[in-house]
Amino acid sequence: MRSAFIQTLEALADEDSRVCLIVGDLGYSVIERFAEAHPDQFVNAGVAEQNMIGLATGMALSGRIVFTYSIGNFATLRCLEQIRNDVCYHQANVKVVAVGGGLAYGSLGASHHATEDLAILRALPELTVVAPGDPVEARLATRALAEASGPAYLRLGKAGERVVHDDEPSFRIGKAITVRDGGDITLISTGSALPLTVDLAAHLARHGTSARVLSMHTISPLDKQAVIDAAVGTRLIVSLEEHSVVGGLGSAVAEVLAELPEPRARLRRIGLAHVFNRTVGSHEYLRSQHGFNLETVSEITDKLVEELNGVAR
Repeated sequence: MRSAFIQTLEALADEDSRVCLIVGDLGYSVIERFAEAHPDQFVNAGVAEQNMIGLATGMALSGRIVFTYSIGNFATLRCLEQIRNDVCYHQANVKVVAVGGGLAYGSLGASHHATEDLAILRALPELTVVAPGDPVEARLATRALAEASGPAYLRLGKAGERVVHDDEPSFRIGKAITVRDGGDITLISTGSALPLTVDLAAHLARHGTSARVLSMHTISPLDKQAVIDAAVGTRLIVSLEEHSVVGGLGSAVAEVLAELPEPRARLRRIGLAHVFNRTVGSHEYLRSQHGFNLETVSEITDKLVEELNGVAR
């Protein structure tokens, strides 16, 4: 996803001299071409993320379209006060970009695991929160956010994410993408959970269950109508996210469902356990430790479908 982001940003900078990139002394091997091609639109703020956000705000209030870029928690939690008070309060045209959402920086430990960011940032007024599901969505999201005025957060994977969309989908901020239609249950994913969600839908189809798949790339503002349609049009909603089960996509969906009258679909939230990761391992290993893999999520959904159909285990 990060390659799709930086390539799109390079094209945007070619088209519009207001587009700028500020990095927190990282991103090497991916940012050099941007820096060389657009030296007047590039700043390395150093390992000083609070200053990076303050600088970005000042540039944005002077008419620039500013993207800041750093690792998950460094881009967000380390400078949360500045994002809240400088960017959001002033409705500055700053796009905060974090690479390595979820457990992507697996072996570097909890300090590098962005597992609470969606919960925290979607609570901020004025901030659009976007987590694309594959490189295609990352490219479309980058362009859409550059064209939209105001504060935004763009959560990216690290590298090597699978392309899910064979054809370019229609992409609108705040509007879910229907990746697959289905009438029995609805699977709603955000960010890097999309490939797993598509694989889960295929597994369910092989066992006779028709699953609708929604890529909820925008967490705030949430596509409430897509959730409502799923709640009245299918019997079960399962949310999937590489983020704590507390406060992220599943919580946002639950907030919508809680205000709907019965009858409506049940909800099951699938994500990461609400704990710090105290073991060291690869991205895939840590996901498996949380049960965030096809084997475990298919067992969960199979049981839920059996319950819906009145079949005892």
